[in-house]
Amino acid sequence: MEGLPFHEGELEAQSLAGLGSRGAGIREFMPDQHREFFGLLPYLFAAGRDEAGRPIATVLTGEDGFISSPSPTELAIAALPALHDPAGPALSPGDAIGLLGIDLRTRRRNRANGVIVARGEGGLRVAVSQSFGNCAKYIQSRQHQRAPALAEPAEAFSGLDEAARALIARADTLFIASAAAGGVDISHRGGQPGFVAIEGDRLTVPDFAGNNYFNTLGNLLLEPAAGLLFVDFAAGDVLQLQGETEIIWDGPELAALSGAQRLWRFRSRRGWRRRAALPLRWSAPELAPTTLATGIWRREACAAG
Repeated sequence: MEGLPFHEGELEAQSLAGLGSRGAGIREFMPDQHREFFGLLPYLFAAGRDEAGRPIATVLTGEDGFISSPSPTELAIAALPALHDPAGPALSPGDAIGLLGIDLRTRRRNRANGVIVARGEGGLRVAVSQSFGNCAKYIQSRQHQRAPALAEPAEAFSGLDEAARALIARADTLFIASAAAGGVDISHRGGQPGFVAIEGDRLTVPDFAGNNYFNTLGNLLLEPAAGLLFVDFAAGDVLQLQGETEIIWDGPELAALSGAQRLWRFRSRRGWRRRAALPLRWSAPELAPTTLATGIWRREACAAG
């Protein structure tokens, strides 16, 4: 295993899944095409740890070109978390950060993880230690346009309230923040609307075939805490959740959703809703071909589980 860019949790997850990955696409620097890609984005998904060490996810926005790369191991982000963003304190100098650049227009995405080395009026500067691309699987394409954003205080709640459940029930996309081995990561998950099963304060999410790196599940094996982010793409609302996870590697429950190779469950402990917090609005989605190949929950099977 010497030389592979995986920690013990990721290697264990690969073993439990009966799969392996050479990790050839994970680099300690950003290739030029990744550096150029980040510079095209008007939004960037990010993850950090809060004061208690729990992962939390958010989204940063700016004008096109608000992200630049001064060198192959640096990203300069000309934006800060919004005033009422609960993830704001988690993105400070010296903190680990996970970044996901995703262009919903083209379904292209790249990841960059590292450490925040500076924060000021001009934004964030990140020293990148891991860079890798992800395929376009399960990414729904959307077009965006500018719109006014509100700067109202976040609405805090425990567990999941009815408004949170309603947003999640119609979601085709989520983002999950996880952390382990000194690093932080944020990853995308997608499926047909309703691909997240809701039972009270517990969510069940399918794990479809991916790149076999198991960055997220590997982190969750070592540290079950996670942060979820849902975006209401039509309204610009942001829903941020924190809770604990468990992974279901096999068994009859997997039959409840076609295409699921594993499941993970998330018990929501706390959340925040920020209405119209994003200065962007997106069109209705065009589901990815890989998404259309997945199933929807059979409610009776889910209830029986």
